[in-house]
Amino acid sequence: MPAVDRIHLHTLPLGAWSTNCYVLTCGQESLIVDPAAEAERILAALAGTTVQAILLTHAHPDHLQALAAVRQATGTPLGLHPADAAEFGVQGDLELTDGAVLRLGDGELRVVHTPGHTPGSVCLRFDCRAIVGDTLFPGGPGHSDTPVALAQILASLRDQVFTWPDDTIFYPGHGEGSTIGAVRPAFVAFLARPRSPELCGDVEWL
Repeated sequence: MPAVDRIHLHTLPLGAWSTNCYVLTCGQESLIVDPAAEAERILAALAGTTVQAILLTHAHPDHLQALAAVRQATGTPLGLHPADAAEFGVQGDLELTDGAVLRLGDGELRVVHTPGHTPGSVCLRFDCRAIVGDTLFPGGPGHSDTPVALAQILASLRDQVFTWPDDTIFYPGHGEGSTIGAVRPAFVAFLARPRSPELCGDVEWL
């Protein structure tokens, strides 16, 4: 079986911000990534599986509004990066530190720490795909609250995300994804252009 088919990904856009919750399954095992809202829809997508964990790409409220209900219903551990646990006061059970590997059936996910949108933002790589939270969108980086945060997220993209192969499919926290190769030219051009030292917020490549 090709590696890309080993883990099945199901996308649920949920809540007022259409935040993407991802349900990953491999065999009879499943993982929940970013239980954004509408717990009943998330739980329905898990039917017939054994939930191994709930994972957060970051701890902003729009990514975890259904966390308490889903955690209570499944009784599974919560994983997030320790920097976001400290920043947002979210108590977790698993530390999603850079390079950590999580097993799901006969597949695995690798944690990539990509600070900038939040101190503990992470991406989750598996097969030739990645869930990137609010680190990357087809049209630009994730929101940055300060110029320092923008510099940090751009460094995360340069040093981590855009080292991935061009055929890597990425799935963001909101909206549709793309491939690393499709976005790379705009990212490279953005880095090459001069920009204001005060630039931050909702930044676009073009």
